[in-house]
Amino acid sequence: MSVAKLTAARIRHVILGNGTAGVIAAETLRKNAPVDDILLIGDEPEPPYSRSALPNLLSGEIGESGTWLRRDKDYFRRLQIQQVTGKAVHVSTRTRTVKMEDGRAIPFDKLLIATGASARVPFIPGIDLPGVHNCWTLDDARRILQHAVPGARVVLAGAGFIGCLVMEALLRRGVRLTLVEKRDRLLPNMMSRPAGDMIQRWCERKGVSVRTNARIVGIGSSGMQDVGAPRIVRLSSGEQLQADLVIHCIGAVPNIHFLRGSGIKCVQGVVVDASMQTNVPGVYAAGDCAETFDSVSGRSVISGVQPNAADQAYCAALNMADKHAVQRGVRQIDVFDTMGLISSSFGQWQGVRGGQWVEMADEENFRYLRLEFSRDILVGCNAVGITEYSTVLRSLIQHQVRLGEWKDRLLENPGLLKQAYAECVQQQFVEHASAFRPPPGSRPEPVHQAV
Repeated sequence: MSVAKLTAARIRHVILGNGTAGVIAAETLRKNAPVDDILLIGDEPEPPYSRSALPNLLSGEIGESGTWLRRDKDYFRRLQIQQVTGKAVHVSTRTRTVKMEDGRAIPFDKLLIATGASARVPFIPGIDLPGVHNCWTLDDARRILQHAVPGARVVLAGAGFIGCLVMEALLRRGVRLTLVEKRDRLLPNMMSRPAGDMIQRWCERKGVSVRTNARIVGIGSSGMQDVGAPRIVRLSSGEQLQADLVIHCIGAVPNIHFLRGSGIKCVQGVVVDASMQTNVPGVYAAGDCAETFDSVSGRSVISGVQPNAADQAYCAALNMADKHAVQRGVRQIDVFDTMGLISSSFGQWQGVRGGQWVEMADEENFRYLRLEFSRDILVGCNAVGITEYSTVLRSLIQHQVRLGEWKDRLLENPGLLKQAYAECVQQQFVEHASAFRPPPGSRPEPVHQAV
């Protein structure tokens, strides 16, 4: 079915992006708007797939079909969700059309921008040489698999969330791996210095050679021919590494360039309100390109994790179907498994100005915990090798439970978390129940659906 043959249904929904956010939005729309037209646009010639599954593909745990978001080839056709491959180059909010790279103009009544992000490409001489790759798309993974054979010398730049996932996948393939991180620790965007150092020591015990406080400043060839020749990787420290494969995972940039001149407000990403709507009525955004306000930290953030993308897409689609949903907030939660060592970062793990903190560490057994407080509220934490407090930490931080005198007890002994949780949460529940219980005979007000 061509774009020109969209039916004359009441509402035409166009979804830009067929990743996790786009697919969940399309499914939610079909369930809540059964007669409307839904057009799902992706810019890769692949079935909708999960980028977060690419490390599993690299490690050999799954095949390409294992990355697909929906395995049934007829799934979208049965839901009457039309799929189109193409790249948007402009959105006109005046004519309510999306202009595509091939010249098509696709009309919409309501639009969801779920274009995600693209891998950040560093400005390094030699970054375009053969054998130097990103790890962001399915095609990137295919190219890496050609070179990541047992014994191959691999240099991986970037020790963030994605970089560490790729690190473990490559190690399972039997490569000789060197990890290069420009910051002073591994996982610098989710872990404190002591926690990152502990994870680094764990990785080194597993056979990874780690270089922190270093970055790649040049990539050259060690042979007369570029194709197939080993690479010489020069670091800012002056060290030179030989590599058969170079991979860079140094962050991502939201795909919002095509929105210039559209009137849709963008700062870091596409700015949205609690309903995931932009400043233009009927235009929404979700996922790695959406910038939402986080009431806990008091600032706008782009939360590029899959659970948030799913929640945002669900919320946006409900509103596109006139169901009036709102986002409760951004889940600032990262849990990471580094070759069997579980680490977690909740809330404002960096701490807040004027706040207090406490940490405990068992270096020999790879156990670490740091708690961050604002007055008597736990606002963030880091944990390495400690999983028994995960539910307690998540609940205390998300619900901003007032700890009272228990805060001082935790500063003395963080191991009292479960006792603090049991007493303080119960007390807060009693106080809220008595404060908000409606008087007898009153009629409850209608509520909006919260995601």
